[in-house]
Amino acid sequence: MSTSTTTANTTAPPRWPRQLPYIIASEACERFSFYGMRNILTPFLMTALLLAIPEELRAGAAKDVFHSFVIGVYFFPLLGGYLADRLFGKYNTILWLSLIYCIGHAFLAIFEHSVQGFYTGLFLIALGSGGIKPLVSSFMGDQFDQSNKTLARKAFDWFYFTINFGSFFASLFMPLLLKYYGAAVAFGIPGILMFIATLFFWLGRKRYVNVPPEPKNPHGFLPVIRTALMAKQAGQANIGLYVAIVGGALAIYALSQMSSLGIVAALCLALVLVMGFGGAGAAIQLERARGVHPDHAVDGVRSVLRILILFALVTPFWSLFDQKASTWILQANDMVKPEWFEPAMMQALNPALVMILIPFNHLVLYPFLEKCGVQLTSLRKMGAGIAVTGLSWIVIGSIQLMMDLGTPMNIMWQILPYALLTMGEVLVSATGLEFAYSQAPAAMKGTITSFWNLSVTVGNLWVLLANNSIKTPAVTAQVTQSGLSETAFLMFFFAAFALLAAAIFALYARSYPMQDNYRPVG
Repeated sequence: MSTSTTTANTTAPPRWPRQLPYIIASEACERFSFYGMRNILTPFLMTALLLAIPEELRAGAAKDVFHSFVIGVYFFPLLGGYLADRLFGKYNTILWLSLIYCIGHAFLAIFEHSVQGFYTGLFLIALGSGGIKPLVSSFMGDQFDQSNKTLARKAFDWFYFTINFGSFFASLFMPLLLKYYGAAVAFGIPGILMFIATLFFWLGRKRYVNVPPEPKNPHGFLPVIRTALMAKQAGQANIGLYVAIVGGALAIYALSQMSSLGIVAALCLALVLVMGFGGAGAAIQLERARGVHPDHAVDGVRSVLRILILFALVTPFWSLFDQKASTWILQANDMVKPEWFEPAMMQALNPALVMILIPFNHLVLYPFLEKCGVQLTSLRKMGAGIAVTGLSWIVIGSIQLMMDLGTPMNIMWQILPYALLTMGEVLVSATGLEFAYSQAPAAMKGTITSFWNLSVTVGNLWVLLANNSIKTPAVTAQVTQSGLSETAFLMFFFAAFALLAAAIFALYARSYPMQDNYRPVG
């Protein structure tokens, strides 16, 4: 009986979790909500909220506000991951932060004429959206185990498809609602969708697999890092500790530049410096933690540090991708287009292409490449995606060059760079969701996914720093010598930034040891 049962269990086809529709329906509504307000944010700032700023400075101010908001959205996953992993569990954290998210949308609709009220709404949305961002995808991953993990990879792709289904309709209709019905309606409808998303998620509460939060672990990530940095070894200097101290000193210097960098950019840069130098210092002398902590804990920390290097190399992708809602919209403002067509409506092309490319890749491209002998690993997809994104910016920069020469360019010219950018997104972002979950140790699912989202924050930080640097006399002189406009110069700079990151990513990925951290059956 035991043998036959075991055989039956191992040969039974994997089954889809019945609770997935609640999660996916909730995510579709939440994404409509988020992208509905996000994709009209820059036009609204330019035409309504920032009118007190001189017109020649308004575009730059709108970009800074937009990317500061995105930085906040992708910074708060750290808080959400901590609350879920250590205190309340994923389900409770998602539900409570979703309610804050709804309140934030209400503030946008109510305070359309108040800078302080509107910015408070943006903060609440950043807290709610950012807080749940790492948890929804990892919560969905929790619904799978070793018996059906092969379906999880497909589920993450279709999860991403659903995200873009909501984003498509939001991108298409929200600019028109803003134009014809005003900000209260345009920001109010996403708020209603967010409430519906919260309701969908709550309805599935009795069916979910709820992985309880892990108790405080004396052998967790931070305790091991602290031991590695502080432990002394006879006859050897604490080089790792000195590296971490340098990072702390640079972080303090970054905070001292808050007046020129801005509070969001300065705080984010300080965090990146502490994490980067602290992680590097701990890696140098990680072996010193053995004996104080068990081997599996030390090995787990080494695994996490390797993952974070990959995440750092993905940050240039996000620098390029998120500017489609700022830099690309500002370019579209100056292009030839029908009178009824709003530039922000081009954003609908991105999710529409995602919904086409995901099934195309799975049904046509990936099988074809595998027949040709190309092994499609997650890391190969992500490296290729970063490179393709860089190419999209070479195209958009070439369009800008033609416009700078006085050539009228139809807005349809943006279709090609959108197609390349979206292919890069599918290869990087959709793949990265499953990669982050599968590589994370069991006690750090939410936290590691938070670091994945933090890579978006860092990517937008590079945008703010680049925009800030180009205003300095030295860089301005170099731009003038190049003969390019500031816009075209930045476009080609970001293209080179991504292509360099793709090359380094490919080299590092060759030696990365893949993990399988799906939970056991049952």
